[in-house]
Amino acid sequence: MLRSFRRLSKSKVGTALTAFVLIAILAGIAMSDIRSFGSGDIGFGMGSSSLARVGNQTVTQTDMSDSMQRRLADVRQQKPDADYKTIAGDFDTILASLVDQRTLIAFADQFGFKLSKRLIDAEITQIPQTKGLNGEFSDQAYQQFLARQRLTDVQVRQLIAGGLLQRLLLTPVATNARASVGMAMPYASMLLESREGEAAVVPLATFRAGLTPTDTQLQAYYSANRGRYVIPEQRVLRMARIGPDVPGVATSDAEIAAYYQANQAIYAAKQSRTISQAVVPDQAAANAIAARAKAGASLTAAAGAGAAVTTSADQTRAAYADAAGDKVAAAVFAAPAGAVVGPLQSEFGWVVAKVDAAREQGGKTLAQARAEIAGKLLVDKRKAALEDLVNQVQTAVDDGSNFAEAANAAKVASTTTPLIAANGRSRADPAYKLPADYAKIVQAGFESAPNDPPEIVALPKDAGYVMVAPAEVVAAAPAPLAAIRARVANDWTDTEASRRARAAASAIAAKVNRGAPLAQAVREAGVALPPVRPLAARRLQIATAQGTVPAAMRELFSLAQGKSRMIPDAEGRGFFIVKVLKIVPGNAALQPSLISQMQTELQSTIADDYARQFVTAVRAEMKARTNEAAIKAEKVRLAGQTS
Repeated sequence: MLRSFRRLSKSKVGTALTAFVLIAILAGIAMSDIRSFGSGDIGFGMGSSSLARVGNQTVTQTDMSDSMQRRLADVRQQKPDADYKTIAGDFDTILASLVDQRTLIAFADQFGFKLSKRLIDAEITQIPQTKGLNGEFSDQAYQQFLARQRLTDVQVRQLIAGGLLQRLLLTPVATNARASVGMAMPYASMLLESREGEAAVVPLATFRAGLTPTDTQLQAYYSANRGRYVIPEQRVLRMARIGPDVPGVATSDAEIAAYYQANQAIYAAKQSRTISQAVVPDQAAANAIAARAKAGASLTAAAGAGAAVTTSADQTRAAYADAAGDKVAAAVFAAPAGAVVGPLQSEFGWVVAKVDAAREQGGKTLAQARAEIAGKLLVDKRKAALEDLVNQVQTAVDDGSNFAEAANAAKVASTTTPLIAANGRSRADPAYKLPADYAKIVQAGFESAPNDPPEIVALPKDAGYVMVAPAEVVAAAPAPLAAIRARVANDWTDTEASRRARAAASAIAAKVNRGAPLAQAVREAGVALPPVRPLAARRLQIATAQGTVPAAMRELFSLAQGKSRMIPDAEGRGFFIVKVLKIVPGNAALQPSLISQMQTELQSTIADDYARQFVTAVRAEMKARTNEAAIKAEKVRLAGQTS
């Protein structure tokens, strides 16, 4: 429920803290030095390239430029034609997040809250892109990651330090926040507020009839909106699959026999016995019991009242040896079923035992186990051979071999894709589709520059590896008008219909704002429009609605009584004119459970506010300063760039 209030307020708390979450994508990188934090390489003055300064930390023009460049790269994944003007609105938020990050670092430095190099290194090793083929951290993979992300090791460590400090300093501050009844009451009452109003619809479909663009209009529209028709970057990728079945791998009879002998504990038969035994303290008594038992008496009768007889069923030799000792166990398991063994001296006295039953189970001969052992050895040998082959290819790449040379050296076949997009699909051949498990291979192929060395990527489920490299790169560019003429014509029609619909809706809204009834203004619009519809709801219904709330209903709860407003349909189907006729305030005192629920939901908001207030207080304590002239100049500089 509280989400509706948060959306309306557009609090900056979440924005500032969310900026820290971006650090998580860098959580763990490798090997360098954290000495640069708070060290002498940061000047004491606010130079012309410094946008902000907090304690012993600065945010430089380079820091901001790098951050905006990374932001632009992210946006271009969804919008290839984006430039710095597209992300100009992100400048202040990114700058604020950088200042907050440096604020926490400076605060920690001043008050002795040190982050060890080992801690930073541990975080670095958790980044998936820094791991080699063996799953362990690789300095080479780390360097490639830095190059792709356009980061230096020092920058990464600063980002990680900021994230760790946010976790260690802000989490205790924001934990266990509480909201009082008095604070929750107005919000709960607002949820019970009910409203009545009316809405008129001005659909685009009404204005589409008869709209047909001329060639001149179509060309002008295409030229003005080329960015809408950009075909994302396409590439031809070269791929060479390595494994999983490496040819020429086999197992010999000698290897199978050696494995069988080394694993007798697995393949030998398991013997178990049911054993009765009597234990007495002196040898003479034991001799007498043994003589009577061997003469045919049962062991119980032979022992008489002088000794107790115990029986153990399905005893293995190891288990019986633990109880009676190795000497007794060896003799008992060497005797056949029905035999009387003893007397034998043990740690507990003289033992007379009888093998009541003997059973042998399981076990395989070499012939019986041959197929199983051969299969296991073959899997192990193929895995080892695959790793050797992959290492051979990686060594060739590391030594400067190109894709073809590395593939030929390892004698692996290669294939070439048609022009494909980053999703692995071909525009020229819609039926073309790479296997689902090639997603990471395609991603690696699109992340590599044409002159980069080939990448070797592991397939899931131990299915082998694929070496990939781009063979051809076709930059993102608008599709030719001739190829998308129908689409452009439809877009022109929608745009012109939207312009006319907006003009009609604006005229209706103007009349309503001058005091005319909404229904009358709709009738006088000069075009046939749907009749005015009544609106009525409680704010609680809007806050708890599943799915998307209609734009007209949301607007009903954003206007004062008697006011009206024109708004576009979220799906571009037309425009609404909404008017509020009646507002009935709610009273949460009649629903105490709602107040309790609101208290709970407010706690997360209060936690955000506590964290924001803490960072603001730290900024003041550390005397954070911004260089407005440098910030303005940086905005102008970035606005003039395109890439």
